[in-house]
Amino acid sequence: MLKSLFLIIICAIALPAFCESSAKYEVATVIDVKPHQSAGDSSSPAVSSYEVSVKVAGTVYVVLYSDTLGTGTVRYIPGREVLVHIGKNTLTYNDISGRSQEVPIISQKSATKVSQLK
Repeated sequence: MLKSLFLIIICAIALPAFCESSAKYEVATVIDVKPHQSAGDSSSPAVSSYEVSVKVAGTVYVVLYSDTLGTGTVRYIPGREVLVHIGKNTLTYNDISGRSQEVPIISQKSATKVSQLK
């Protein structure tokens, strides 16, 4: 009886070490969308790129979004709230189909500095 109780306690302690931690998603508000000016790269003229600014907690992140479908609907999303996961150099969100999409972070700054500039 004591051995089985000891085994159960060991398993309960070790189980979290084997579980994959889920990514922490946070609410972000899209605050601005601007066309991205590429540095003379005309390799893919059909794909439009946009600099999308999102505010998460006290930080504004600018990410590079590529409109691979060519719809241009990203221009109409300022003010929309989305769930995002902030990585070291990327921001991950789920698209309308529920697929995870990862976009590179171009820059980040404090939201208080952004409001002081306006």
